[in-house]
Amino acid sequence: MIQKANNQKQVLIVDDEPALTQMLTMLLETRGFTVNIATSGREAIEKAGSSLDLILLDLVLPDLEGFEICRRLKEEKGTRHIPIIILTAKYLSQDKVEGLYLGADDYLTKPFDHEELFARMEAVMRRRSLLHKNSGNGEGNIILELRKIISKEMIVPFFQPIYLLKPFKLYGFEVLSRPRTDSILSNPELLFKAAIRYGLYCDLEILSWRNALKNIARNIKDEKIFLNCNPYLIEGPKFVEVQQIFEESGVNIDNVVLEITERSAISDFKAFYELLRKFRNQGFRFAIDDVGGGYASIESIVEVRPEVVKIDRHIISNLHNDPYKKSIVKFIVSFCHENKILSIAEGIETRIDLETVRDLGVDAAQGYYLYRPSPDITSEEIRKPLPAAIVSV
Repeated sequence: MIQKANNQKQVLIVDDEPALTQMLTMLLETRGFTVNIATSGREAIEKAGSSLDLILLDLVLPDLEGFEICRRLKEEKGTRHIPIIILTAKYLSQDKVEGLYLGADDYLTKPFDHEELFARMEAVMRRRSLLHKNSGNGEGNIILELRKIISKEMIVPFFQPIYLLKPFKLYGFEVLSRPRTDSILSNPELLFKAAIRYGLYCDLEILSWRNALKNIARNIKDEKIFLNCNPYLIEGPKFVEVQQIFEESGVNIDNVVLEITERSAISDFKAFYELLRKFRNQGFRFAIDDVGGGYASIESIVEVRPEVVKIDRHIISNLHNDPYKKSIVKFIVSFCHENKILSIAEGIETRIDLETVRDLGVDAAQGYYLYRPSPDITSEEIRKPLPAAIVSV
């Protein structure tokens, strides 16, 4: 069992390829990590201990499958808290889903970009630390609370309007899910990250969609509906339930835009986006969010061929005073117009934000300045023209 001798982060590499382990060891040590190596499943289980900060786990080992190692470590009280990133030379979506359901925190396909590996390592360790910091009752209570939220359908859909700017009118709604709980999982971001961590994401997202569609079917006819959609759902076996949900609700799929989130979780873009084509054939449309920041790369747009692009709120913030940000938005708008893609500015907080994106040619906008997310989509205030001072921009 590995003992932590100092404040350095402890990483266990579980892989029987000497060239890879040597390369990873060198890279990790230059970043200040302490590295240990296990070349078999049994050695990995022996070396795993509470002092570890992360495990990089290969799926193919001489004695045990990586999935079996993951399962054993996540079942043991002393090791279940350790983040695991699966590394493998093959890409099969069912393998990825199985690993995630067994408790793996992320998945990378070899060969991988070194900077992406470090970014994912930091992300899973930070996420794990945050969950522990805020979960005074322990990991078991988080899982129990997650299951309670799902079984008792404790999810309330909120709706944030999206408005076209020329002419100014309601275009659609983005659906946001809010849990009815006083626990740490009342934070939606932590709720969905915990659901992914403990293999309950698909159940939670499908519940969120189902609750939202009930409200939409009663109150929305022609407006577009934007539903957040994590890659885990698209690649998972439960996505086949989605079409049935829409058939039961009566909501027209042609009005639905699936907003692809967490693109950093995609291991193989081409395989993933091949799946998207099947759903587009059913009538779904797609949006790429956070364009201009994060993982919203050009590759995402090229492969998805989205009908909608949403410009990252960090680009919109203070846009009027930043010529570099303006250049980015101008490029995005030009690209969208040339390719018949609708552009939406997120995070409109002030009148000057609205004026600036309008003047730069952005097609639509959403944000607190226009309308805050609300569980009530029947309000006339959502659909009626805004005050003349706003409309006149």
